[in-house]
This record gives sequence, structure tokens and C-alpha cells, in this order.
Amino acid sequence: MAFTSLNTAATNVNPNKSFEVASPPSDSVSSLSFSSKANHLVATSWDNQVRCWEILPGGSTQPKAAISHDQPVLCSTWKDDGTTVFSGGCDKQVKMWPLLSGGQPTTVAMHDAPVKEVAWISQMNLLVSGSWDKTIRYWDTRQAQPAHIQQLPERCYTLTVNYPLMVVGTADRQLIVYNLQNPQTEFKRIQSPLKYQTRCLAAFPDQQGFLVGSIEGRVGVHHLDDSQQSKNFTFKCHREGTSSTEIYSVNSLNFHPVHHTFATAGSDGAFNFWDKDSKQRLKAFSRCPYPIPCSAFNADGSIYAYAVCYDWSKGAENHNPSTAKTYIYLHYTQEAEVKGKPRVGAGRK
Repeated sequence: MAFTSLNTAATNVNPNKSFEVASPPSDSVSSLSFSSKANHLVATSWDNQVRCWEILPGGSTQPKAAISHDQPVLCSTWKDDGTTVFSGGCDKQVKMWPLLSGGQPTTVAMHDAPVKEVAWISQMNLLVSGSWDKTIRYWDTRQAQPAHIQQLPERCYTLTVNYPLMVVGTADRQLIVYNLQNPQTEFKRIQSPLKYQTRCLAAFPDQQGFLVGSIEGRVGVHHLDDSQQSKNFTFKCHREGTSSTEIYSVNSLNFHPVHHTFATAGSDGAFNFWDKDSKQRLKAFSRCPYPIPCSAFNADGSIYAYAVCYDWSKGAENHNPSTAKTYIYLHYTQEAEVKGKPRVGAGRK
């Protein structure tokens, strides 16, 4: 199956010749987040840590700082000014870490179950957190109580924000759309166009729709406007073998901040760049020997960071702590890989 060759000495863990991040976490990475103001990369991991690196010219990295949670950390985001990191996880709280000033982390949000997602909404000056307690909560970080608690139909698995659009993916394949100008009301509730569990979401850069990825090696491209439904489609990816019989989860979806193409990363250990408008893959990269659980573009899209490590999809029996390694890689993008291009022969209909 997928991990048969993982422990062989000849395995090439970096087939795409990416730059390797120094001093990676000691357990699997759960999220990667870039500052919008500098090439500072944060990773959260199952060893209870939140770590930050500065990426130097030439691709080398320098560990800057780290903080601990009491339990595994699942999610992270930066404040828009690049000074502060928010992280949430299995200790049911979100910590605010004033990283640039060297300050100590403080707890700014609490839930009744692990916090799976967190996002900073600069236009509202609020933090939003999504949890397995079936709520999303908005927080003014100066207040102890949430500014608003929004009930969800099920546990929050993923959320994406591109103001004023927010989409929350829950268990049972429900997708709840919010207009953040009226955040206390559901704008629309959609059953996922994919038949299997939702894994990740990414709001379109123009806020007119979103991407959704599932555990069944498939991505849906969904427009919100009823008049645009004919533009919706799904496509298969992160599959291997004859007739694509080995099917892997799509774990991460990231839009390029300049060209508005997007990347997918999956448990097959591969990442790909796509153009939704011309419905084509721009670049397929070589498979790494371990899954890619998370990824992120930096602010100008010149760097694509991705983690390579066990994703626990095959349980503890497929995890060997003595040989398991965690890697974070930096791929420096080429314009031809990330710039959309018209489909050949698409000029005439």
C-alpha cells in the first residue's frame, strides 16, 4: 500500500529538490502559516509546539522562537500586521503570541472541545475560532468572553475566510457560508458537491465561491451565485495506480496570492498547481514518500511551504516513532508553474 517503502534507506524524501527548513518539529505538522509582512513561517505540530522560522535570502532558514501548548496544536494564523501569531488545538484554547515583541503567549479564546481552525479577520478586528464543540466563536482579544457564538450543525473540520466571505466545513459534509457583514446569520447552507468527508476549503480570491477538497482524492470548484452554477465542476487528483485505484486525501488548498491559481497537496505525498479558469493542471510535482498534511504560500507567492510527515491516516500501527521523521520544505515557485494560461484550442467554441 502507500507506505510500504517508507523505511528503506534509498527513499528520496526530497524528490523535488526543495529547500529544507532547519530544526523541524519532532512530530507531525498540523498547520503552516506565513506572515503577510515578512518571510516568517510558523508551524504547529503534534508535539504541542508552535515554532517560527525566518526564511533568509537563498532559501536557508533560521529558527526564531517557539512556544508550547499543553496538548497537540492543530491550527495557526497570523495577525495582519505580522506581529502576532494565534494557535489553537487539543487543549481547547487559542493562544495569542506577540512573537515580534518577544512577549509571552496569553489565552484569548476557549472552547468546550479541541480547536480545529482559527483565522484573523482584520476588517472586523476579530479572531474567529472553529471547534469540534460544534461552534464558531468570534473574539475581541481584549475581552474574556466571545463577541458572538455561532452554532454549527456539526463539528468544524475546516474554515476559510476572504472577507466578507467565510465558509465553514463540518462533519456530515455540510458547508455553511457566511457573509461577515452579517455574521450572525447563515448566508447559505450547502451539501458538499463531493461524496466523501470534507478535508479542506479555500475561498476564491474574488470571494465569488470556494474550493473544497475531500478524503476521496477530489476537489470541487463551487460558485455561490445561482446564475453561475453551470461553472461548477469537480475533478480527481491525488490518486495513483491503474485506473487511479489508490485514492488519497486532499489535505490542503492554497490560492496563489498574485496569479490566483491554486495548489493542492495530499496524502499521496504530492503537490500540484492548477488553474481553475482554464481547468488544467499547470505543474505536477514528484511524490514524496510521506503524506503532505499542510502547506502555504508566502505573501508574494514566491515560496510554497509544505510539510512531509505521517498524517496518522493509517493509525498508530503504521507509525514507528524510532524511524518517523518530519520535514518542512520550501519550493521557490517559477512563474510558468503558477501563472494561469488559456487552454490550448479553447479559442473557438
